[in-house]
Amino acid sequence: MSYLLILILLRLLPVTEQTSDVLPKETRPAGFSVPGNFIIGGLFPIHKVLWPVIHLSSHLSLTGCSFSTAGVSQSLAMIHAVETVNNSPLLARLGVTLGYKIHDTCSDVTTALRATEDFTQDDCSSTMDFTNMDKCSQRSTAVIGAYHSEMSIAVARELNLELIPQVSYASTADILSDKSRFPAFSRTVPSDMHQTSAMVKLLQENKWTWVGVVTTDGDYGRSALDSFLSQAFQAGICVAFKEIFPDSVTNTKKLQFAVSRIIQTLHTNTKVRVVVSFAKPEHMSRLFRGLLDQSDTNRRLWVASDNWSTSPKVVTHEELNLIGWVVGFSFESRDITPFKEFLKNLEFDSVAQKNNSLLKEFYSTFMNNNNEQVFMMENLITSTDAGKCNVFSIQMAVNAIAQAVAKLCSNRNCTTPGAIQPWELLPELRNSTYEMNGTSYTFDENGDVNLGYQISLWSTIGQSVQTLNLIIISDFKFVLTQSVTSKCSNSCNPGQFKKSAEGQHTCCYDCIECAENQYSNSTDMDQCYSCDNILEWAEPGSSTCKPKTPEFFAWNDGFAMFLLSLAALGVLVVFLVSFLFLWHRDSPVVKAAGGPLCQLILFSLVGSFVSSVFFVGKPMDIQCKVRQVLYSLSFTLCVSCILVKSLKILLAFQMKPLSRLYKPYIIVCFCVLVQGANCTWWLILFSPHKTSVINTSSILEECREGSYVAFGAVFGYIALLALVCFIFAFKGRKLPEKYNEAKFITFGMLVYLMAWVIFIPIYVTTAGKYLPAVEMVVILISNYAILCCHFFPKCYAIIFRRMYNTRADFMRNVYEYSTKGAGSLGDLILPEVYKSAENLYTISKLPHLFPGKTEFKQRQQPTAPPAITQEKPRLSLKRTLSI
Repeated sequence: MSYLLILILLRLLPVTEQTSDVLPKETRPAGFSVPGNFIIGGLFPIHKVLWPVIHLSSHLSLTGCSFSTAGVSQSLAMIHAVETVNNSPLLARLGVTLGYKIHDTCSDVTTALRATEDFTQDDCSSTMDFTNMDKCSQRSTAVIGAYHSEMSIAVARELNLELIPQVSYASTADILSDKSRFPAFSRTVPSDMHQTSAMVKLLQENKWTWVGVVTTDGDYGRSALDSFLSQAFQAGICVAFKEIFPDSVTNTKKLQFAVSRIIQTLHTNTKVRVVVSFAKPEHMSRLFRGLLDQSDTNRRLWVASDNWSTSPKVVTHEELNLIGWVVGFSFESRDITPFKEFLKNLEFDSVAQKNNSLLKEFYSTFMNNNNEQVFMMENLITSTDAGKCNVFSIQMAVNAIAQAVAKLCSNRNCTTPGAIQPWELLPELRNSTYEMNGTSYTFDENGDVNLGYQISLWSTIGQSVQTLNLIIISDFKFVLTQSVTSKCSNSCNPGQFKKSAEGQHTCCYDCIECAENQYSNSTDMDQCYSCDNILEWAEPGSSTCKPKTPEFFAWNDGFAMFLLSLAALGVLVVFLVSFLFLWHRDSPVVKAAGGPLCQLILFSLVGSFVSSVFFVGKPMDIQCKVRQVLYSLSFTLCVSCILVKSLKILLAFQMKPLSRLYKPYIIVCFCVLVQGANCTWWLILFSPHKTSVINTSSILEECREGSYVAFGAVFGYIALLALVCFIFAFKGRKLPEKYNEAKFITFGMLVYLMAWVIFIPIYVTTAGKYLPAVEMVVILISNYAILCCHFFPKCYAIIFRRMYNTRADFMRNVYEYSTKGAGSLGDLILPEVYKSAENLYTISKLPHLFPGKTEFKQRQQPTAPPAITQEKPRLSLKRTLSI
């Protein structure tokens, strides 16, 4: 043959006595077989390591073998499963049995390929006697194995040529899920894609973001590494280093160099406290020994793949405490109690001893005396417990094949050789649901059965290393998280974000505070989120957004409460003054103050005080409109009445020709109507309205006046009336004191004008919630100026100067003014005092003062005031004061 034949001959392993026309006896693979209607091939690593030696005979002998108890346990699991289904009604009712060929792969790909060639040979087609099947080589209907992914990939390529179904119980390389490349391959374990996903989830949940990876060169190691790297990157986990062991463990020099390199890498990356390993058990054992030889005290967490997670003999219990922790991922398994019972009774199974040469070797290793026999059985059961997931997977594979055969044989006669071809079994095996111990299982579209993984913690119990299922250790995650921290940089707190330098790992970063109006609400965030600039805000370094505080001139504001108290006091004073004036409405003081006009002024002041209330509180559209209109109309009415009073006095004493134009209520109505037109124009075209000003940390609720032109026109009109009133009052400031309010009107209007002149620049330059308070202050100043200048002196005279509140006192005041020779007043008033009562009555009608022209040829300068006992002058004075 064109390729090198391999001789699998160990010192304690006798070769089976099979013969073949194809293979010479000395080169036939080591193994054992049991005949049946359908043969299932089995590939198991019964020996671990082989060192090849080339002899002159051109044959290859393999020495340096290491016997594997786990491999023996796996081969026995297949034997037990085959015997179980043969004894079950499933196949017994059809009259068919399963046979098997089990070969030792010796953990070597070439050896596995030699065994696979034996599975594909068929030199029994000419015989119909199954009793002589041990004398020929019958082609296998299906193959179970191999253990390692590298071997399964090589074996699958060969079995694909004839579409012989292959079911692996341990190979997890993700590449085997590609049915276009491996159409005949199936497995009863999940692919590495699921394992690496579970590993990444474990790292992510414990926030181990800075990890190292070690693996073995080969199909399994490379595939697992690629799968882990891609998923770790998506989860935000950074790989600090990737180290690869050579695939072979026989090249001591090369292996030692790799171990030294990995140890140096571990020492360099001190922040890496978690290492994920897809390496072989032999490689990890060498690495741990090297770390301990160098007295490495940096305890680490080792995440073990299924490749070595069930191999506690990698380290001793003393070494485990020094290297740190081992968390292993292994396949989910079920109850294997029946198989354990099978192992306990194995020494009495004469058939197995007769046909199983490997089992004979295993017996000969331990069975020198009874005590060693007991030790042998305990060792085998212990190995089975450690690899029970593999045992269960083998049982699943045998049951799947058996049930697929039973379905095909239910429609045909399977007692003749070749009744079922391997390629016929393949679709039935792949697409059917099979049962085992009352549970149904199905191969997915990739030919995999995914039962999931169980995570175990290696623990030192007694003098051995055992695995504990983490599911039953409720506080493990908390304890482990507190003990191990594997990060390149410390976690960024809420209110910060990670910033990596260019070309640097994303897991190595600086923590930067979030800017203003940005936040981060968890640790290690890659960026800060922006707050809603309209409704929210945040200080630099904030972990949350705060709602913006609505700002307005609130009722509970201290300054607002003070101004409202002044407004309420003003209303109270207005009502008291009104009551006082009504009570003394016939007194000369009240009549001289304007009589009914006083009540109209007081009424307007009430409206003006009330309007100030609308400047407080959260603004609303109606509130914004009412407050300005109410104040402007109220104060216009007030100033109009004061204007009429000033005009009355001026017409009475200095502007006699214009006296006929004096229509007080018409003038007041006209002035108010003009202001009403201004307000209507303002409300219709440029109506005041509520608006919100978005500030950094607050939302200012305020009233916009709509149009400052309209606003200025309304208040400018009031100022114009006040200015005219001020001019009239200023011109009449020297008239008789009892009739004369010019001084108080002048002062009151001056205060009003000054207040509003000061208000303009303050109002323009002020912003914020206290802007309404500025206008409110000016309103109160204006109102109190009217009260103080127009009404308080009168109230003082009414209450405290009653002797001056008489007709005689007012007549005396007129007389004293006339003696000063004040122009035409002396010419007109004094002679009339001595006229008849009828003439005095005419003079006293001040609303129609001096209807005709009176001329005097000479002035009379009386030396004494006229008698006040005459009846008619008193009547005349009463009329005079009634204006």
